[in-house]
Amino acid sequence: MENRLKQKVHDMKHSKKTDVDMTNGSIISHIIRFSIPLLLGYVFQQLYNTVDSWVVGNYVSDAAFAAVGTVGPIINLLIGLFLGLSTGAGVVISQYYGAKDEERVQATVHTAMVMTFILGILFTIIGILFTPLMLRLMKTPDNVISESSTYLIIYFAGISGLLFYNMGSGIMRAIGDSRRPFYFLVLSAIINSILDLVFVLVFKMGVEGVALATIIAQFISAILIIVVLARSDGYCKLRFNKLRIDWSCMKLIFKVGIPASLQMAVTAFSNVFVQSYINHFGDTCMGGWTAYSKIDQFLLLPMQSVALASSTFVGQNLGVNQVERAKKGVTASMLVSVVSTIILMIPLLIFADPLVGFFNSNPEIIKYGAKFLRMISPFYVFCCINQILAGSLRGAGDSKTPMFIMLGSFVVFRQLYLYLMTNFVANTETVVAMGYPAGWLLCSILCYLYFKKSKWEDCRLIK
Repeated sequence: MENRLKQKVHDMKHSKKTDVDMTNGSIISHIIRFSIPLLLGYVFQQLYNTVDSWVVGNYVSDAAFAAVGTVGPIINLLIGLFLGLSTGAGVVISQYYGAKDEERVQATVHTAMVMTFILGILFTIIGILFTPLMLRLMKTPDNVISESSTYLIIYFAGISGLLFYNMGSGIMRAIGDSRRPFYFLVLSAIINSILDLVFVLVFKMGVEGVALATIIAQFISAILIIVVLARSDGYCKLRFNKLRIDWSCMKLIFKVGIPASLQMAVTAFSNVFVQSYINHFGDTCMGGWTAYSKIDQFLLLPMQSVALASSTFVGQNLGVNQVERAKKGVTASMLVSVVSTIILMIPLLIFADPLVGFFNSNPEIIKYGAKFLRMISPFYVFCCINQILAGSLRGAGDSKTPMFIMLGSFVVFRQLYLYLMTNFVANTETVVAMGYPAGWLLCSILCYLYFKKSKWEDCRLIK
């Protein structure tokens, strides 16, 4: 009794109003309250590249607009590798936090930050060295390859800021704090927008200007997140004199993170080849696909936010062995995700043309972009299913099977679809674009079948 009282006093002492214990209270309330700031944060994060595209599309040239858009799959390739590992760190921390094991939370936090420092150096080198090869693999047209290369080299030179922000915010989300990462993104997105306009309109820097504005803003958000972690008094306090790798924590991070990294990176790599199919139809189709992609990313945000909420919710509840409550959280997450996606989808279908026109006024680009939006958007309900189920399974510590399912659906199946359909049915932009919904549908079916038979008691990280 005395020990439990001491533990309760200890927990109250270290519990901050920014931390959220999801092992008690209303399930759907936890999911919604966690998801909203996360969603808003994702919106502002997407503004980085969206503002870049808007500025170059309206004040530089159509070629520059296509150049900024076509590099997306390459950027997502390396970022996907890292986000998988930050997902692994978040799952480990959320389960230890749910179990109120402060010592292991601390060890995981410091291990994750050392890992981020090392990967920041590696990704900078790899990104710059492989930029020419990746652009050639994408069959980037000659009239945009120079500006695409410039944007990528500057972006990768400053990628460490993005990595530190994402790892730091992942750590904070693992303990239920999704608000402060959102505040920092708001500030950095505003700074990015202002610098975009200054560098392009005042200093006439073109693509170089928008890339430089992006990495400056990312470094600011990274510095803010590190300062907050260092000044925290809670479980996730960052102490620079404790920065070292705990190999047992690293093993758990890799157990969840490496499958997630491979899935995200290989899927992003496969999108490089999808982009090559789009590039075949010329720069106006590329521009339409770029505009569609920018709008499409916003439609993905609610389901991605809720999927992360579900992952944190599942992780914390499994940390105290509340399996049934964790599974109820998945149902609540699915409901929130589907409803919010449908609500957002309706205005996109109605206002597709002016939305695409916001990025570029070329009538041909608007035609292609609006066509892609109206054709693909209704299928995002399938995306909700596979994103929520995969996120929940990762929160339970089961990362391998979602990896295999998503790689099979988004890479193997999609590439087979594109090859067979374009070579033996019809090589049109419509056929290429429909490869995405086909992959989402297959992935959702497989995720659901696996989820129904999975036993979370066997895959918890904390035994």
